[in-house]
Amino acid sequence: MLIAPSILSADMTNLKSEVDMLNASAAEWIHFDIMDGVFVPNLSFGFPILEAVRRCTHKPLDVHLMMVQPERYVEQFKASGATNLTVQYEACTHLHRVLERIKKLGMNAGVAINPHTPASTLEEVAAMTDIVLVMSVNPGFGGQAFIENSYSKVSRVRELLQRKNSSALIEVDGGVTLDNAPKIKAAGADVLVAGSLVFTASCPPETIALLAKI
Repeated sequence: MLIAPSILSADMTNLKSEVDMLNASAAEWIHFDIMDGVFVPNLSFGFPILEAVRRCTHKPLDVHLMMVQPERYVEQFKASGATNLTVQYEACTHLHRVLERIKKLGMNAGVAINPHTPASTLEEVAAMTDIVLVMSVNPGFGGQAFIENSYSKVSRVRELLQRKNSSALIEVDGGVTLDNAPKIKAAGADVLVAGSLVFTASCPPETIALLAKI
């Protein structure tokens, strides 16, 4: 299981020390939620934070764009250090074109689907997608409870990817806990995003290690 702690829940007044902790931990990726206040009812951070973290780590930066018209910024996210760039299915009128651009720039291309969006919407892009991000909460805020229907949704995504001979990783974001992580893994997930769970833990590296061993 790959673990991608979400910077959204980190202590921004001590960002360097938070990243140093992640560097020394079993975390494989570092996750970023970029929110524009339009696609989701919240604002987070942008290029300066991404660039600052890139200077402090060699770990892959896993960037999730919760924003409208993400195609406007693909090149800039590449220049700022993104390794994986995931866009929302619901925000892209020309999703195929956007995924092609991301891959052409040398990044892994991801598609995120909201809780109300069926797994079947990935039918036509599964073969060209490197990551499918299943949102297990409504996007926009950290600390929400896991939506129980997400287990079966992850299973449906796994079945679709297998049918399409896609090697895409399934990532799950929202409400991940030490209790539900084994069940998420059993449903077919490869990557867990963990924000509040990690950064509010008494010993974050230990929590990351426990998740990684699932």
